[in-house]
Parts: sequence; C-alpha cells; structure tokens
Amino acid sequence: MITLPHFLVLSGILFSIAVAGIFLNRKNVIVLLMCIELMLLAVNFNFVAFSRWWGDVAGQAFVFFILTVAAAESAIGLAILVVLFRERKSINVENLDTMRG
Repeated sequence: MITLPHFLVLSGILFSIAVAGIFLNRKNVIVLLMCIELMLLAVNFNFVAFSRWWGDVAGQAFVFFILTVAAAESAIGLAILVVLFRERKSINVENLDTMRG
C-alpha cells in the first residue's frame, strides 16, 4: 500500500534533483528550463497527493492552473531561446550577459 509519506519522499527527491540540476549545470539554458519544470512537477505531485489524502479535488484543480502556466512559460522560454540562438549561434548562459538594451 502506498501512503502519503511515500508520495512526499518521491516529490522531495524530484525537487532535490531539480535544485541540484540548477546548481550543477549553469551553462545550458534548456537544461535550466527543464529543471524548473521538474520543480513544478514535484510541487504538483504534492498537490495531488494531499488532495487525494484529504479527499478534496481543490488541489487537483489547482494543478491544472499550474500546468497551464508552466506550458505557457515553456513556450515563451523556448521562443526566446530560438531567437537568441539565431542571433548569437549559442545558448550558453555565459554568453547571455552581453545583451544590449
């Protein structure tokens, strides 16, 4: 039988992997975006676990709003990366600080 602590441990592991990915990889912007999405997935996993535990669907409904915002963020982030790659021929984080405004 899978209980609430099992879900919380798995969510904590996912969140820890995402934080480690952000701190260990500071060169590739795509990997940074994927780590942020993994963080959101861990939070959503907590919402669903607690929603099921308490027998309330409010947490699951809130997950749909988070997924919608995450999808929009991914689409906009990838569009910005495509423009940056076309201009600079690189998506390296270290090369992004030379932007003109």
